[in-house]
Amino acid sequence: MLIHPTALIDSNAQLDSTVEVGAYCVIGPDVSIDAGTKMGSHVVIQGHTRIGRDNHFHAFSSIGGPPQDKKYGGEVTYLEIGDRNLIREFCTFNCGTVQDRGVTRIGSDNWFLAYVHIAHDCTVGNHTVFSNNAALAGHVEVGDWVIMSGFSAVHQFCKIGAHAFVGMNTSLTQDVPPFVLVSGNPAQAHGANLEGLKRRGFSRDQLNAIRQSYKLIYKSGLTLEESKAALEQQVASLEADAASQVQAMRDFLDASTRGIAR
Repeated sequence: MLIHPTALIDSNAQLDSTVEVGAYCVIGPDVSIDAGTKMGSHVVIQGHTRIGRDNHFHAFSSIGGPPQDKKYGGEVTYLEIGDRNLIREFCTFNCGTVQDRGVTRIGSDNWFLAYVHIAHDCTVGNHTVFSNNAALAGHVEVGDWVIMSGFSAVHQFCKIGAHAFVGMNTSLTQDVPPFVLVSGNPAQAHGANLEGLKRRGFSRDQLNAIRQSYKLIYKSGLTLEESKAALEQQVASLEADAASQVQAMRDFLDASTRGIAR
């Protein structure tokens, strides 16, 4: 009773006995789906795709399709999805490419609203929210608790740090450090995401430290290298809980390859 009679499921697909499959779904031979996951009607899951527990795919999602990359030659690549994700209508998640890590990875407890696109070789953390029509080009890295507002678009190879906020209609071509709020076309920084951090239980000391770090990077007139040195001094002056947040911003600057959105 959990599988609609119109669903087409390859005999080699591995589905837990508790998986629910709606009308006219198509599931390919190299798909693995863990317990409690549900699919609405007309969901297509293909490729070498591994899906965790208690995910919910709504109608017309296309999951595990080949990468939209002209270099792709049919190589075996992967898509991995964690647990308890909500995937709304018409979302598209692609497998990776051999030119990169060969796998697209999505964590757990994320919300993907209608028409979200996650391209090849992307990495998405946990507890993120992608609003309608948000899109990632290939090789993008998104940290935990990031919010992508509607119609935001991210250039390939960009990185978005944990707890960042990307505003509606934003065109992002550079990296976004943790905790930073950006919006616009081209994207510009508009402060630290303090309201979001308050909702997640950050302490006053942590918020003050993040606010000061933002000022060092964006408001002090320092070069990026000078900002890194100033952040190191700030880390040394703080208690552990607050210092860890500043260290995350400092480490992100080292990892950035496209420069940061200013």
